[in-house]
Amino acid sequence: MVIGGGLAGITAALHLADRGTRVTLLEGRPRLGGLAFSFRRGELWVDNGQHVFLRCCTAYRAFLDRIGASGLVTLQDRLEVPVLDAGTGRLGTLRRAALPVPLHLAGSLSTYPHLSASERLSVGRAALALRGLDPKDPALDRQDFASWLHARGQSPRTVRAVWDLVAVATLNARCADISLQLAAMVFRTGLLTDPGAADIGWASVPLGRLHHEVAGAALDRAGVRVLLRTRATAVVPHRDGHRVRTSGHGPDRPAELPADAVVLAVPQEHARPLLPEGALTDPERLLELRHSPILNIHVVYDRRVLRRPFFAALGSPVQWVFDRTESSGLDGGQYLVLSQSAAQDDIDRPTAGLRARYLPELSRLLPPARSARVRDFFVTRERTATFAPRPGVGRLRPRPRTRVPGLYLAGAWTDTGWPATMEGAVRSGQQAAEEALRQIHRSPADNQGRAV
Repeated sequence: MVIGGGLAGITAALHLADRGTRVTLLEGRPRLGGLAFSFRRGELWVDNGQHVFLRCCTAYRAFLDRIGASGLVTLQDRLEVPVLDAGTGRLGTLRRAALPVPLHLAGSLSTYPHLSASERLSVGRAALALRGLDPKDPALDRQDFASWLHARGQSPRTVRAVWDLVAVATLNARCADISLQLAAMVFRTGLLTDPGAADIGWASVPLGRLHHEVAGAALDRAGVRVLLRTRATAVVPHRDGHRVRTSGHGPDRPAELPADAVVLAVPQEHARPLLPEGALTDPERLLELRHSPILNIHVVYDRRVLRRPFFAALGSPVQWVFDRTESSGLDGGQYLVLSQSAAQDDIDRPTAGLRARYLPELSRLLPPARSARVRDFFVTRERTATFAPRPGVGRLRPRPRTRVPGLYLAGAWTDTGWPATMEGAVRSGQQAAEEALRQIHRSPADNQGRAV
């Protein structure tokens, strides 16, 4: 039994089914995809939030291959990030060259207009020092990234124009609120290993097409029984496995379902009440995993105001802006999404206040927007988008195996070594499925066709 139909749960179910196991997947919502989903608003297909991945996200890219969706995403041939300074109007670009690490970014950094020459050199020195850190060192988890950067000569402007720019997008927090261990993992993996590791990818279609329709069809082909609108209310150990109690009963949704093993792939606050007694040494630690919100601001103009697929902003409350016109199905005009990470200050601000705050900023950043008419303005809020990657978070993230035989945990919040990303979610599903398979294969009975 896999409880949860987000990316972690879908991955676990497919991994288990591909190894010859009978799998039932429960999802309380009427759709798959977890926090990466779409909905309809008039003529638009709207993603709840802008999600991107990098070339180094090998597990997520393999997931796309597995469900048959690789042709439904766009991946840059070579990293290129336009960065616009709202105060000066200057546009700089972070791009990679066809050179080995770390020279692949040196040329771009040497002409980056948002830093002085000495600041650019200091970024290179800090990057080399970061490359020497071991992300597996637990001592790094006790230190914040900003303090480490300041100790290595990074000015406040350098932090804002380089380090925060990347950290906000990948870790959903600013450097002062990030564990050095997670920062080292992200920056080393994305920028300091393979030249193409940080090339950016995004869905060319609504996320619901990828993570619900296409993924659902893959589950069906694999023989996974999917029960939507069916919420697990308890996981009860039994002499021959587990019993999973459910709500949303119907003819095909019994109140209690048996399973040899259970993968619990739901957010940590939902996992805690489902855990049987003794499953974790200190289950209350799960509730210490705080959340970091993401706010997405959706603006539909009556004409095109942006010629690039995306850009990042400096000197403005605007962080990243993406063109979602084509994937949304909009006929005429342009549909932009402002992706605002670490959005604690704005997540509860009324829509009218957000409109008053952000539309003038878009006009400041994009001169064509000054004469354009806003056809629609709305927001989507994910208050629990990711776990907060603050120092000390590493000790709170559990491994997939629990102390109850046959019960496993999955989700981007578990100990994958990655931050709360689609990549982390997929990796967690793989890890939990592998642990479940080890248990099944240890059984003295013939396990062919056993139910999970």
